[in-house]
Amino acid sequence: MNAASPAFRARLDEIRARIAKAAARAGRDPGSVVLVGVAKTVPPAVLRQAAAEGLADLGENRVQEAEEHVGSVGRAQVRWHMIGHLQRNKAGRALVLFDRIHSLDSVALAESLSRLAGQAGRRIPVLVEVNVSGEASKFGVAPDQLDPLIEKVAGLQGLAFDGLMTVGAPVERAEDARAGFARLRALRDRAERTLGRPLPELSMGMSGDFEVAVEEGATLVRVGTALFGERGV
Repeated sequence: MNAASPAFRARLDEIRARIAKAAARAGRDPGSVVLVGVAKTVPPAVLRQAAAEGLADLGENRVQEAEEHVGSVGRAQVRWHMIGHLQRNKAGRALVLFDRIHSLDSVALAESLSRLAGQAGRRIPVLVEVNVSGEASKFGVAPDQLDPLIEKVAGLQGLAFDGLMTVGAPVERAEDARAGFARLRALRDRAERTLGRPLPELSMGMSGDFEVAVEEGATLVRVGTALFGERGV
């Protein structure tokens, strides 16, 4: 698939239009929602072409693959998002590669990222990942353990903590994902009260349910298959 082809452009335009319509249904500004293209297993040439078409945000699940993609695509046109599980021993590379980390899920990782960011003279934007569905296969902090983690993260100087993220449970109908997204929004609202400051970002929703996520308040939607087509694992 050639990302610069009319078919890709049509797909990108369609997804943006669907986001805009979902935002309108919720009384939101469509400009408040960022489309993050999931780059997992997508050839670098396709990503370069996608960036040329105006896809300004790309998400990576693995640090190793991000090394290749960032090196090939560059940073001039693209903001890079770490959306997969991040191991603490790869925190240093993640800081070099990414503009935002969506998947902060432990005090140990938070402390490592903050220390390394401070050494680099920067503050890295981060989201705390919450395992809203409670699935054993999912990463993220349990909802009942969220408050202690966010209180720690909010106090670390190297981190710019501004919201929450979740990976929804697989569903047959997009509507079935709504409860999980609404719960993440409620957890964010509670976290704002706990910290006494805004947490504006909610990263939730993927190819099959991003419209429902936008209706429930998503500010970052992570779309891969609907944008780039079916890919290998």
